[in-house]
Parts: sequence; C-alpha cells; structure tokens
Amino acid sequence: MATDLLPAGDAGQVLWNAETDDTLLCVDVHDETHDVKSFTFVSPDRKHIAFDAGQYFMFELGLDNEADGRCYSISSSPHRRNAITITVKRVPGGKVSNWLHDNLKPDTVVKASGPLGRFVRPAAAKYIFLSGGSGITPVMSMVRELADTAQPVDVVFIHAGRTPKDFIFRSDLANLADRMKGLRLLLLPEDVTNERSWPGLTGRISKELLQVAIPDIAERVVMCCGPAPFMRAGKSITGELGVPAQNYHEESFEAAVIEEAPAPTTEAVEANIFNVQFSKQNKSVEVSADQTVLSCAKKAGVRLPSSCASGICGTCKSKLVSGSVDMKHDGGIRQREIDAGFFLPCCSKPLSDLVIER
Repeated sequence: MATDLLPAGDAGQVLWNAETDDTLLCVDVHDETHDVKSFTFVSPDRKHIAFDAGQYFMFELGLDNEADGRCYSISSSPHRRNAITITVKRVPGGKVSNWLHDNLKPDTVVKASGPLGRFVRPAAAKYIFLSGGSGITPVMSMVRELADTAQPVDVVFIHAGRTPKDFIFRSDLANLADRMKGLRLLLLPEDVTNERSWPGLTGRISKELLQVAIPDIAERVVMCCGPAPFMRAGKSITGELGVPAQNYHEESFEAAVIEEAPAPTTEAVEANIFNVQFSKQNKSVEVSADQTVLSCAKKAGVRLPSSCASGICGTCKSKLVSGSVDMKHDGGIRQREIDAGFFLPCCSKPLSDLVIER
C-alpha cells in the first residue's frame, strides 16, 4: 500500500488520509473511446494522493438512496500526486457507469474511499502486462509509472479488445511504445471488419500466440486484468508455458467466488448456527460460525452489493444493528466506520445472532 511518508519534493504538502478523507472533486472529463471516459479528481483540500500503480478507489454515489459502491482502478501514474484519474466503460444497464457518463461534470464532488487493492507490481527484471477490455486501467497506471521513472524496462504489453475502435488508450500506448525502448506493444482485436487497414494480428490470446510473441515467457512476471474468462485463459496459458504460479498476478473485482463452506457436523449444526436478519428487506438466513454472512446471504437471495468478496473493496459495507462478528478485512473499512457500527459481510463470520440494516 502507498506510504504515508511525503515523497521527495513534497515537503510541506499534506497527504490524503485513507482513514479520514472521503470526498473527491472532479476537475476533468475526457472521452477515450465511443463508450469509455476518463474522470480526473483532486482532493477538495488539494491534498496529494499517494497510491501504488494497480490500486483503485471505491465510489459511493448514493443514487436512489441505495448502496451503490463501485470500484474503479486508477489509470494515471502514481508520480502525478496532485490528482487521480479513473477510466470507466459504459455498461449497458449499469446504473453507476451510466450515471458517471451522463452526469459527472467538472466541479462535482463525490464520495470516495481509497486507495485500496493488492494488485501491485512486484519488483522484477521482466514483465508481461496482459489486459482485456477495460481491464487495461490498472496496468496502464503501471506502464505510465515505468515511463515516468525513465529507467530501463523489459515489458511485453498485450491488450485484447473486440475491435480496434474499442482499444482504450490506443494513441497513448503508441506514444509510450515510441518513448520506451524496452516496451513491446501488441494490440489484439477479435474483429477488424470496420478497420480500413489493420497491420497486426487478430483473434484471442492463445498458447501458440504467446509462445511465438514471448519466447522467454517463463522468465517473466505476469500482471493480468480483464473479464473473468480472459483471466482464466491468461492464467492457464501462461502456466502451461512455464510461468510459475507465484509470478502470475491478476485483478478483477467481479471474479471472486463466494465460498462453499463444508457441511457442518451434527454437533456443529446444534451449537453454531446463527439467525441473521436483514431488517430493510424483512429477510432472515441461517449462517454457521464457519461461513461468511455474504456467502449465505447471496445463496438465500438477499440483495447485498458486493465486489471483491475478500474484505478489500468495501462495497458490501453494512450497518450492524445488533450482534457481533469475527471480521478479518484487508483494508476495505476504516476504523472510524467500525467504531460507528459498520462491518463487511464478505469477510465476517457470526459470533451471535445478527440484525443488519439492509
């Protein structure tokens, strides 16, 4: 995670505090493609925001008085400390992405928390940045960071998309590839029907493609982000080509699987089953002491927003009216929120009967 120490050259500059600061001011909106926009934010108090390339912020817009937290990766370089940029694809039927595209303008203040996330580039001599669709955003922050450091790099950047017109940061990537001698760029569209001239390959990532394009693939650290099927393919293919499991890193807010806890024994059923009530939905579920509240709520059809399912993003944050839980979060909730009675159902197991304001 980003340090609270002031970077060189920032003497006297106050830093954003992830525990207490929770509002951002939009200062710019930029069209990236026909359905993707970048939004740039600063602290209303002009605090510098320290983060690691690959991290994200969670935005809570309060639309229709509902919990609508959404996580968006930072696409800008961490060396630009006075502002952050997120890049958002308009999702058909997506409440938050459509609101951002249609309504968010400069001078708008929004509620946000972060930086969050562990999809951070480890130190290595060689990398593969592998992204699909809007999954390019965190790795774009990484390549921009590398460009800003002006140090020698050895990066193969493969970005896949539906068509060339869907490639986010297409011109920026071309410029970076021209500037960075150690950056090799491969754009991989599935379809080029409407492109007058496409000089490169088409199709999807495959074992054959990566084998030819990256002969030394087994020596590289892989940073992968994209839709779940894309990442499954990336993990499988790179593993087959010799990339050690510890050298493969991926990020996806929607890829987390709700765990299936083992069936409890008869004794456990009698001793460790708790009743969990969701007051606003007038629903209740039974949750055993070795299951998370979120996993059982989802299976019972309770409407509960969630994203990472691992205590990182804070999307499922809820008010605990009564009862107690064993919560093992990973930065997705602040101490002052815990003190105010909030908890994360995704990483909390009940210690008693619960009443949750949902």
